[in-house]
Amino acid sequence: MRGSHVCSVVSSLVFLWLGVAAAQKASSWKTLSVRSYAMHVYKANGQLTISGNAPAIIAKGGFSGIFPDSSEFAYQFALIASSPDTILYCDVRLTKDGLGICLPDIKMDNCTNIPDFYQQGRKSYLVNGVSTAGWFSVDYNGTELGQVSLKQSIFSRSPRFDPSFFPILAVEDIASKFKPPGMWLNVQHDSFYSQFNLSMSNYILSVSKRVIVDYISSPEVSFLTKVSGKLSNNTRLVFRFLDESTIEPSTKQTYGSMLKNLTFVKTFASGIIVPKKYIWPVSPDNYLEPHTSVVDDAHKAGLEIYAADFANDFMFSYNHSYDPLAEYLSFIDNGCFTNLKKRKTDHGKPLIISHNGASGDYPACTDLAYQKAVDDGADVIDCPVQLTKDGIPICMSSINLMDDTTVAKSQFASQTAVIKDIESVLGVFTFNLTWDDIIKNLRPKISTPFSSFKLDRNPRYRNVGNFMRLSDFLDFTKDKDLSGIMISVEHAAFVAEELGFDMVDSVIKTLDAAGYSNQTAQKVMIQSSNSSVLVKFKQQTKYDLVYMINEEVKDAAPSSLAAIKKFADAVSVEGNSIFPENRHFTTYQTNLVESLQNAGLPVYVYTLMNEFASQPYDFFSDATAQINAYVQVNTCMHMGNNTPSFMAPARPGDLLQIISKPAQPPAMSPMPLLTGSDVAEPPLPPARTAQAPSLASRMQAHAAIVVTLAMLLACHPLV
Repeated sequence: MRGSHVCSVVSSLVFLWLGVAAAQKASSWKTLSVRSYAMHVYKANGQLTISGNAPAIIAKGGFSGIFPDSSEFAYQFALIASSPDTILYCDVRLTKDGLGICLPDIKMDNCTNIPDFYQQGRKSYLVNGVSTAGWFSVDYNGTELGQVSLKQSIFSRSPRFDPSFFPILAVEDIASKFKPPGMWLNVQHDSFYSQFNLSMSNYILSVSKRVIVDYISSPEVSFLTKVSGKLSNNTRLVFRFLDESTIEPSTKQTYGSMLKNLTFVKTFASGIIVPKKYIWPVSPDNYLEPHTSVVDDAHKAGLEIYAADFANDFMFSYNHSYDPLAEYLSFIDNGCFTNLKKRKTDHGKPLIISHNGASGDYPACTDLAYQKAVDDGADVIDCPVQLTKDGIPICMSSINLMDDTTVAKSQFASQTAVIKDIESVLGVFTFNLTWDDIIKNLRPKISTPFSSFKLDRNPRYRNVGNFMRLSDFLDFTKDKDLSGIMISVEHAAFVAEELGFDMVDSVIKTLDAAGYSNQTAQKVMIQSSNSSVLVKFKQQTKYDLVYMINEEVKDAAPSSLAAIKKFADAVSVEGNSIFPENRHFTTYQTNLVESLQNAGLPVYVYTLMNEFASQPYDFFSDATAQINAYVQVNTCMHMGNNTPSFMAPARPGDLLQIISKPAQPPAMSPMPLLTGSDVAEPPLPPARTAQAPSLASRMQAHAAIVVTLAMLLACHPLV
């Protein structure tokens, strides 16, 4: 398995699924921000006291990252895919006839298709003193809303399920249809409904006699005061804090100032719910700051405390490298996940192979990226070898320096050219510059493969770290707790013919000089998508050879398997060759892995990343769920009957089948079969002799032609 340590249940959860491991002994939990009646106290020195209860898990609007918030599918799936004691959360709104319904927003036009039925229904009302335009539930009765369907309200999430009919659910529907272990009702804008002679407090008091309500939250003091003392003793009242600068409508104080007076909150509520940033603040540039005392303060006031605003596909602190599991564990430190990154020297299956080091945290192939990969527990770290103008093998993620260096802002930017044998975009290539040119004039640049989603990687460290030659890399790895190293070799034929360098020979000599040909402590893996490269390595070394299939294929024909086994010990494949995707949904599982393994070839999958945009929806924007689809090895998978249901690997194609036919994406073109002819290559050419015209001279001639052509066009403009 290969992964970039940026190492991302899209469901918006108030408390997250990590609490599912409540099946373990209660005393194993160290909890930062959960139910205070268990007296979970965050000490000033950062240590957690161990008390007894697993965290509460409240599904806001159900599994709202996949299905429309507050829809039947969202609530149902939350109970299936999460903890059996998951509490369902409903944002209560009132209709014209006083029916309580569940909607994520007071304005209906963003979360339903109501404009399709009531085109003239747009109104403007005062909401907490602010003029707000849209469609509102108070203008329609329950019958009129019967034809309206819920839809996905967050644009980064798939709208494919929207054409299915998702009726708006009443509070009573949640209780009767799903019989949840607990129900949480959130009430906001109480004063808004009073403008229409509707009483939210009367509704809540009435519905609580028909439905068991475990929690009632509100950001409005006046509402909680009105219902306090009139509900069952088993119903907890929770004061919801909004953004610190927002003004609470009844006291006219900011929520930030109210946080300093929790003894007042205790007079009308038994708990508080706060945005997670109240506990772990983030800096303006989105890095964690020291934790606050809010948890301790709440406990001292006798209040339970809940953290809100978790979601796998939202931006969270760069400290967590887009890994939602890392964020959850900063609030609850235990359960079966706690020791995942505390592996010692057990380099068993599966192998974790870095992708250009920890290239999600630091610029690829730098000393910092490699050190972070080692610190994070990688079994194997990798060096993609490129050659410089003076023939020095270096570790660089791309032969094109435009990708991961600052060459575009350097004096070498004028050397840009398109070399179609390599790629069809402009570049300045490693072989254009000497090693001294690179280290004295360029800086590394962190990769941002999902910049279109505004998912930048660790911007404070965008240009840190030092470039490394292959020899530097080998010196670095010698004394590290690694089972091996991987060296990738590409473009060897081009380099030999056009530049006069033998890449295979350069790598072998560097390995020999570092003593790797005479040691067995660390395995040396050589990877290439060119069979000719691996054939030559096999002829001259005894290293482990990995054939990279760099195209999407559904299976491998017997002829290709026989050909691969002649020169390779293992195979690496793209994730899409295992779980083909159609519009970001998995479709099925191919037979490729089974065929390769049956032929005696171990299989590695590349490249796994944390950013939610890199993962099919089937994995819920959760890197851990994606990994589970490939290997089931972490301790959460070995709890017997207590294994949480969410740890079951996603079944490819299941979500796609739920999409209604009109919204189904177009059928995929058939994926090809890997054949023997796809694998076969002629032998590597010998390195070009000094007498042959060099690439540099031909590039200069090409540049001269381009300049001449430009001058001709200037003299004879086209009309």
